[in-house]
Amino acid sequence: MSMPDIAQPARFAQFAQSIQSGGPAPAPAADARPLVALRLTVNNHPGVMSHVCGLFARRAFNVEAILCTPVNGGQVSRIWLLVAEDERLEQMVRQVRKLHDVLDVRRRPAGGEAFARLADCMAAWERETAG
Repeated sequence: MSMPDIAQPARFAQFAQSIQSGGPAPAPAADARPLVALRLTVNNHPGVMSHVCGLFARRAFNVEAILCTPVNGGQVSRIWLLVAEDERLEQMVRQVRKLHDVLDVRRRPAGGEAFARLADCMAAWERETAG
């Protein structure tokens, strides 16, 4: 299954819901840009997420979704950022790489199984915590 072009958080929620229900993905908006996933490997300590998100905020670059989890015993974390493809994105990636606590940045199209599985996990968690 390929990911549709989505530019608004509500459209991402609709996409996640369509995955959960097995229905078709919503049609992209006329002005929608494809989404890109950035995977950052960072030192795991207070303030790192703030520095990363602050970099995007200072440049008025919207982050559609964020996921962060510790790896390797908690010394480092992985941050996944879902952002719209934009002519400024390459410059943003270069600037993120310059941050002191960022160890690695990888970029890939936001499509495929990983996001479908993540949407399933999020839905299961919501069901477990509802009520």
